[in-house]
Amino acid sequence: MLYTVKEVSSLSKVTVKTLHHYHKIGLLLPCEMSEAGYRLYGTKELERLQQILLYRELDFTLEQIKQLLEGKQNRSSILLEQEELLLHRKQRLETIIDTLRKSTTCMEKGEQMDVNEMFKGFESEEDWKEAMKEQNEHLKETYDFDLLDSAQLDIQSMNDMAAEATLFMTSMAGALRAGLKHNDEKIVRLLRSHIEYLNKHGHSISATDFASQNRFFLGDDFHLRMLEGQQVGLAYYLSAAADSYANG
Repeated sequence: MLYTVKEVSSLSKVTVKTLHHYHKIGLLLPCEMSEAGYRLYGTKELERLQQILLYRELDFTLEQIKQLLEGKQNRSSILLEQEELLLHRKQRLETIIDTLRKSTTCMEKGEQMDVNEMFKGFESEEDWKEAMKEQNEHLKETYDFDLLDSAQLDIQSMNDMAAEATLFMTSMAGALRAGLKHNDEKIVRLLRSHIEYLNKHGHSISATDFASQNRFFLGDDFHLRMLEGQQVGLAYYLSAAADSYANG
């Protein structure tokens, strides 16, 4: 049985435009063309499209996928390889989800999470890039700034800074829940310690800069949602505290 490009699009949920592009670059060719000039696809083409979509799910580029499918592996070997890659991603995501749940539980209980548990699932440059993918895409689309535009990420430094940032945000969220005023002495100590840490680890930032940064977060949907997701009101509380500290 042969399928038109519209039928393949309906079956696979891949747009007609994308299927035309796959044809143009030689990634997915129709098995024949009708007398009227319509692209027609058979079972083998549908199987190849499935393999393409599986590799796309694994974030391979179209050029990489084309090279992989032009190899001498048979369909069975390719599917087994894709299953192994997907299972690896599934395991990593399950680890990250478990870390997230533990972080949430500790935050809700007002407890400090064991720093050795904070970064399960974030153990390589690839993991960090995956974790930062959504934020980086937002920054590129909105501000034309590529957060990951570097040859190599300093993973140990990122882990250390993320640990300190997590402790800082958890402490701020706890202070908010406890009803502490944003200029309370405990808040002042937290802010002073956090800004000093940033400056000692290669991020030159003044109290005024930090306050400006947090005011910016209030007007940026992505970062506002990220902060408010940790604790309702946290973004506004942190900004008020940063302003008070900068003006103090």
